[in-house]
Amino acid sequence: MTKLLITIALCLVAFATRAQDDLLNLLGKDSTVEYTNASFKTTRVINGHSLESTAPGVLDVRINHRFGLISSGAVNAFGLDGPATIRIGFDYGISSRLMVGIGRSNFQKTVDGLVKYKVLRQCDQGCRMPLTLAVVASMSVNTQREQDLPWYSADRTDFYTNRISYNFQAIIGRKFSESISFQIMPGLVHRNLVSTESDKNDLLNIGGAGRCKLTKRLAINAEYFYVLPDQGARSQYQNSLSVGFDIETGGHVFQMFFTNSTGMFERSYIAETTNDFFKGDILYGFNISRVFTIHDPKKRAREKEEGGKKQ
Repeated sequence: MTKLLITIALCLVAFATRAQDDLLNLLGKDSTVEYTNASFKTTRVINGHSLESTAPGVLDVRINHRFGLISSGAVNAFGLDGPATIRIGFDYGISSRLMVGIGRSNFQKTVDGLVKYKVLRQCDQGCRMPLTLAVVASMSVNTQREQDLPWYSADRTDFYTNRISYNFQAIIGRKFSESISFQIMPGLVHRNLVSTESDKNDLLNIGGAGRCKLTKRLAINAEYFYVLPDQGARSQYQNSLSVGFDIETGGHVFQMFFTNSTGMFERSYIAETTNDFFKGDILYGFNISRVFTIHDPKKRAREKEEGGKKQ
């Protein structure tokens, strides 16, 4: 099943890549195209992916932090005493369309990796493409000690494949104005091993996210992931909801928010969130994004052009 899902995803990306130029031609592409940018300030809305990708040659170092439950009360400083969850990630832009990333969380000691590809890009000038379409494929691996695994028992073999989960997602969105952006994210989370026979390995879900720019450096973001009904034993799980602010400070983007999701990889926040936002089971958290230019392809192109003129 896993191999089939991966094959389907790769085929869809390959088909879209081959077809995109023809589609843009049909929509009126000319020789000078200006693509829409800054629909969202970073590659993540809060937990989930945004329309944006890391620029080519740029490394985005991300630190994600979640404190404990605010409902734990004053004795725990309303969650500031923890227990805290942290993820450190590295996203790198290979091209203007392709981004790869890797991260590690202390929650379930999970390592995750991702590939994001922009199939279509919204245009400001030169074509009539009205939206952006990106696809994301990611994988996460639980690296806890065998005896700490939720399914562990002395008479059960812990196969390495039990620890793996996959996520496939399409992101369809548009920047409607300088201030407003919105996207929807249909997706599938596949878990190689689930807790009970009534659980489903594959969970269909759909997310929605939006951004409203308040000032030049401040914006409000919100996202929600809904797991479709009839998806197995779901009574102990909740849908993920997050609301927060983006603050841009030069080379950093600082996000502060409230969420009911503890984990920061797709299997956790989409499929296995246990806190009920509307009953006060809320965590305060922040994300920090800092970008570093590792390689500047435009600089190399300029140098070649200048060298050609000198000759």
